[in-house]
Amino acid sequence: MKKIFSTAWKASSQPRKQRKYRANAPLHLRKKFLSSNLSKELRKKYGKRNIPVRKGDLVKIMRGKFKKKQGKILNVYLKSGRVNIEGIQVKKQDGSQVNIKMQPSNLQIIELNLDDKKRSDKLKNKENKNKEANKADIAKKIKENKTETREKIK
Repeated sequence: MKKIFSTAWKASSQPRKQRKYRANAPLHLRKKFLSSNLSKELRKKYGKRNIPVRKGDLVKIMRGKFKKKQGKILNVYLKSGRVNIEGIQVKKQDGSQVNIKMQPSNLQIIELNLDDKKRSDKLKNKENKNKEANKADIAKKIKENKTETREKIK
């Protein structure tokens, strides 16, 4: 097994190779590892299932000790693949509070931070495509219903 990262690597059933791929991945690919799924309303609106988390997104925790709690993302750590969430803290032995780093796979995005122009443009394009696809589906269903009713009349 080579020591450098390979973009040609497809997949492996061996966990050690999967771990190595993730550990040696460059930062532009690590961003994709920090994806979190979208709430049902956002899925319907944007036509996407998941999206990489970003500072300022409002998320709901789906797994673990803090399940069902919500908060804004404070920091995103590409190197460790974790995020800090506002208000999600644990008390240390000396009595001080410290933020917990959570995996984005255990989170669900409720509200997106659209301050970044690139991100908002990308999502608006998806939203428009999704609307067009829905309109096409509705038109197709109407057409099918018309032909069915004509056949029933005959």
